[in-house]
Amino acid sequence: MISRVTNWLSHGLPNTLEQCARPAFRPFSSTSIAAKGPAHTPKKKRPRYRDPYANKHAEARRAANIARQAVLRKERAAALGDPIRGIPTPFVESFDTALPPEPEVSAADLDLSPEAVSQRSEASTSAEAGASTPTATLPRPLPSRPEPEPPLLNHFLTPAELDSSLSFSHALTAPIPSNSFDPSARARALSSHATTHSTAAEALTRILSLRNASSKALTRVNTQRCIATFGRHATDTFLRPQPLSAAQLDPDVHTLEKTPRAGRDTGSSEVQIAILTAKIRVLADHWEGAERNDKVNKRNLRLLLHRRQKLLKYMQRKEKGGDRWPHLVGMLGLSEATWKGQIAVEDPPKE
Repeated sequence: MISRVTNWLSHGLPNTLEQCARPAFRPFSSTSIAAKGPAHTPKKKRPRYRDPYANKHAEARRAANIARQAVLRKERAAALGDPIRGIPTPFVESFDTALPPEPEVSAADLDLSPEAVSQRSEASTSAEAGASTPTATLPRPLPSRPEPEPPLLNHFLTPAELDSSLSFSHALTAPIPSNSFDPSARARALSSHATTHSTAAEALTRILSLRNASSKALTRVNTQRCIATFGRHATDTFLRPQPLSAAQLDPDVHTLEKTPRAGRDTGSSEVQIAILTAKIRVLADHWEGAERNDKVNKRNLRLLLHRRQKLLKYMQRKEKGGDRWPHLVGMLGLSEATWKGQIAVEDPPKE
């Protein structure tokens, strides 16, 4: 036992002390190992020789491609149209005054010469003869509204109601005939009554005229016009119904009948799109005018545009093959930019 301890002290102790004396980590050196050896520099590649003539041709092709891409972008944007206003139509432009658009009269219709009158009569006769031709031989044209749009007045009145009220007030305020026969006094009373009544009628006409109405009143009247023009209670009389699907034509498949509409149609897709178009035009005129920094109305305009876009996509998908979609797009002048792609409301150019 004593010899083992002696051997451990003589042989094992120096090694243990040497291990304990070694540093725990290698000391830091600012000189890297790669720097101690010979410097290694990569060999530079010689640039490939290119013909200057070929370089000029490549640059010209690149510039031509960039210019062509810019032209194509402008053409595509012009083909899509304006996502806010679309294509101007008489019905959309009439939103500014809330008055029905005036019918277009050509120069040929204004010509009252005998030759022009005879030509128009011959054309109407041939049109009537063509209308009697069977529909199997002639394509059926897209129908239009049979009767003109009725005019409206401010404060929820119509011209018929105004005329009846004026006639009633004229009869109510007429001078009462007296027993004393005085022709001059009677004539003066009738003349005064006529003057007073004409003045009152002129005042009522100006008060009820939409040319003196506020923006809120114009929006309300335009809403009534959109309901009367695009509501299905009116369009069902002259627009062809949508073609039946295969499931509806199958006699074995039982389909539920639709509940009949009660009253006027105020909630169909085309009515909502028309009302949104009228509101969008008002906000666009306000924002593109002097109020360019109106951020609240800019946000409201963006919300209305995207709401109309969703309704247009839905109606295009549901009314495929029917007359409602072309009738709506044609009347409101809606281009493809109003329902395709992303709609961005950009700031108007500064003057």
